[in-house]
Amino acid sequence: MKDYTSTQKFVRISPRKVRLVTDAIKDMKPMDAIEVLPLTAKRAALPVLKVIKTAIANAVSQGANQKNLYFKEIQVGEGPRLKRGNPASRGMFKPYKKRMSHIRVVIFEKNGTKS
Repeated sequence: MKDYTSTQKFVRISPRKVRLVTDAIKDMKPMDAIEVLPLTAKRAALPVLKVIKTAIANAVSQGANQKNLYFKEIQVGEGPRLKRGNPASRGMFKPYKKRMSHIRVVIFEKNGTKS
């Protein structure tokens, strides 16, 4: 079994929001996830879809069969945070963080025969 990976870094969506999407598709086959993600009503679905398509393209270019691919892992890590803020009353500053995500998809090809 050979692993095929794809990574997207510095996606400007909070990791918590991306994990909602990845948890919904982690038990599916990658080809089924490609069909479901465009219909998902979350903004994080598009970056996750792109990473999965890239991982599948990497596998196919190295000779794997699309129908035999399965997810090994989908990681959503935390990227750097942009520290921003709003002016508030009495000259104060109210800080908030704009979070980023690193999405990593690992797929593998399972052979048709089981030993």
